[in-house]
Amino acid sequence: MNLATMTGAPSSLLVSRDSENFDAAIAALGAGQFLIDLRPSLHSQCADKPSGLDELTGLTKRNALLAYLSSALCTGPASSVAVHCLDLDRFKMINDTLGHAVGDLLLKKVADRLTAACHKDDIVARIGGDEFVVLQRHVEEEGAAETLASRIVDLIGRTYVIHGHTVNIGVSVGVAIGTDAVQARDLLRNGDLALYEAKKAGRGRYSMFKNGMDALLFARREMEIDLRRALALKQFKLNYQPFINVTSNRVDGFEALLRWEHPVKGNIPPLSFISLAEENGLILKIGEWVMRTACVEAMSWPGEMIVAVNVSPLQFKADTLLDTVATALKRSGLPAHRLEIEITEGALLDDTDNVIQTLNSLRELGVKISMDDFGTGYSSLSYLQKFPFNKIKIDRSFVASDDADSEAILRSIAGLGASLGMAITAEGVETAEQLSRIRGERCTHVQGYLTGRPMGMDQIPAFLAQNDVE
Repeated sequence: MNLATMTGAPSSLLVSRDSENFDAAIAALGAGQFLIDLRPSLHSQCADKPSGLDELTGLTKRNALLAYLSSALCTGPASSVAVHCLDLDRFKMINDTLGHAVGDLLLKKVADRLTAACHKDDIVARIGGDEFVVLQRHVEEEGAAETLASRIVDLIGRTYVIHGHTVNIGVSVGVAIGTDAVQARDLLRNGDLALYEAKKAGRGRYSMFKNGMDALLFARREMEIDLRRALALKQFKLNYQPFINVTSNRVDGFEALLRWEHPVKGNIPPLSFISLAEENGLILKIGEWVMRTACVEAMSWPGEMIVAVNVSPLQFKADTLLDTVATALKRSGLPAHRLEIEITEGALLDDTDNVIQTLNSLRELGVKISMDDFGTGYSSLSYLQKFPFNKIKIDRSFVASDDADSEAILRSIAGLGASLGMAITAEGVETAEQLSRIRGERCTHVQGYLTGRPMGMDQIPAFLAQNDVE
């Protein structure tokens, strides 16, 4: 009797640990005896690659990974199993700039490094474009999982040379260790939650799953839903903080600051929702609303007062910023020289040339450009060579500290700006002593609670009536 003659026998396709396919059939012989016919699958002989393997990298695919993970959780102590969920950092930029051929070769090299980092009994899988999972076996303690995660971050973050191109990427890793009650899909979900925490912490690192992360994810999803409603329901408003000319003691303009007035949770600070808006892309629509509203409201201010608007790095990447600004100016009637756009170094990091091109186009419109939080990044000075900013805003950390190093940095930045013909704003001025210190340097403007707290539009006329700084 063989597979061909076992009429009516249940049959199935079995996948071995090495991802080989077998046709299997079973027939009852009676008296508790069974006959099993097992032979290489005809389907696998026709395929170029086993169905359980990724065609590009040769790594295990998602369904096979789930099978291995389920088996590992059932056949041994669950605590001896760990999953490492990986997401490559900056891979999309490599694909976009160097092409998919280089991107594919990079994925192959990443796969090789992952395999080299793992034990022979571990399973390395590719489950998406630049997403990988490592199933780590024989985890005797949490430290073993952390050691592997650290090794992965180090190896994947090392430089690659592909077709003459020097390529640098990173990887974020979320690690979850099995428990007796956890199922395969739940363990992968825990790894994904830890991966999200690693990304939120700054990428290029690993994070271990902890109880409570699922509650944080639920809260995040709830806030995302509320955030989508907020724009439609007009829950956003702008407050304005003045910046004062140190020489004339007069208000030269106001910085627009976004506020979210939630009907149930009250006022939600920007630090609680801006990063989420950037992650899900809502920052583009929110940024457009801020630009339009700030230009319209600034038209009611007297004289040539400037309105400064912060712009997210994602607004530059979307390639719609120039149109957004031009449209806001045209509809509001605000002269271009009364609009100042503030950017941080983050806007310049990934795609400096295109950002500089956009900044030059904005300058051609007549818009002023300032660099915010100057001195906190690694390349701030190099950007001053590439683009002539109208203003530098010195980060508040240098104003708040009165040690010799902070004094020297503040003095150097102010002197640099003055020599380049740029206005210099010292942020975070909160005491009379700090203001006195700023006056002794070469700063042109100050901004902070001492000289004016953020205020609503209706409070601006009264503030301007008595804006002299003592």
